[in-house]
Amino acid sequence: MHSHPLARLTPISRERLIRRHLDEGVPLKALAAQAGISLRTAYKWLSRFRAGGVAALADRRSVRRTQRRTLDPQQLQQAVDLRHQRCTLRRIARALCAPLSTVGRLMKGLGLGRLKNLDPKRLVRRYQWERPGDMIHVDIKQLARFERVGHRITGDRRQGSSRGAGYEKVHVAIDDATRLAYVEVLADEQKETTVGFLARAVGWFSEQGITCRRILSDNGPSYRSGDWRKACRALDLKPIRTKPYTPQTNGKAERFIKTILAEWAYVIAYQTSDERNRWLPRYLGIYNGSRCHMALGGLTPQQCLQRLLIAE
Repeated sequence: MHSHPLARLTPISRERLIRRHLDEGVPLKALAAQAGISLRTAYKWLSRFRAGGVAALADRRSVRRTQRRTLDPQQLQQAVDLRHQRCTLRRIARALCAPLSTVGRLMKGLGLGRLKNLDPKRLVRRYQWERPGDMIHVDIKQLARFERVGHRITGDRRQGSSRGAGYEKVHVAIDDATRLAYVEVLADEQKETTVGFLARAVGWFSEQGITCRRILSDNGPSYRSGDWRKACRALDLKPIRTKPYTPQTNGKAERFIKTILAEWAYVIAYQTSDERNRWLPRYLGIYNGSRCHMALGGLTPQQCLQRLLIAE
C-alpha cells in the first residue's frame, strides 16, 4: 500500500479516526484537532471511506486523472495549414470545432503561437574588419544634465527637479577590429565640436598604434557638413555614412552606447552630472583594459589590439 512519506496519518490511523467518528459518535472536528489535521482533510478521508472502504484511505499517486485535450493528426495538419495562411487562432478553433485553448497550446508548441513567427527572419549580415583602424565608428548620444539625484532614485518629489539644466552630448569613437573606444562628453554636437572630437579621437588612436583609414557615421547634420569632409581629407580618412533609417549599419557604435549607458551613466546614483562625467575616464580604462569582450573571443580590446599588431 502506497503512503506519502510526509503524511501526518497512516492509512491505519485514518481508519481509526473514521471508526471513532462513525461508531463512537466523536465529532470529526475534535478528532481532526487531536490528529493535527484540518477539518477539510478529515472530511476528505470520511468521504473516501464511504465511497471505497478501507482501501480508499491509502494515498493516491500524484498523476493526472484527466488527459489534456488534443487534436488528431489530420486536424493538427489542418490547423498548421490554416496558420500558415495567417488565420487567427480563434478562426482556426472555429473551423475545427476545437477549444481555443487547445489550438493555442498546440500552435505555441509548434512555434506558431504568434503570426510574426511566420515571417522569414531577416538575414543578419555581420562583419568585422581585420586590421585596426580600417573602420572607426562614431556616434553621439544625448544625456541630461542634473544638479541633484532625481526622484526616480530617491522616491521624493519634494526635492525639486533639475529641469532646465540642459543637455550634454556623449561623442563616441570605436575601432571596428578591436572595439577600442574613445569617448568625450561635450556641450553640443555642432560641426565645429564634432570636427574637434574627430581630430582628438584620431590622435588618441594614433597613440595606441592605430592608423585610422575610414570613418563611419550616421546622417546627422554635423556629419554631412563640408567641415566634416574637409577634416576627413586633412586626416587622410575616407568618410562613409550609413543608409538613411538603418542605424543597425552602425551597430557597433549603437551597441557600445548601450553598454556605457548601462555600465557607466546609469550604474550608480551620481549626485550631479559633473560627478558622472568624472567617472568616465575610469570606466573607459576598465572597458579598454579589463573588460572581456565576447565578440573578441573573451579578450579585452587592448589585448586584441596587441595580438593584431603583432600579427602585422
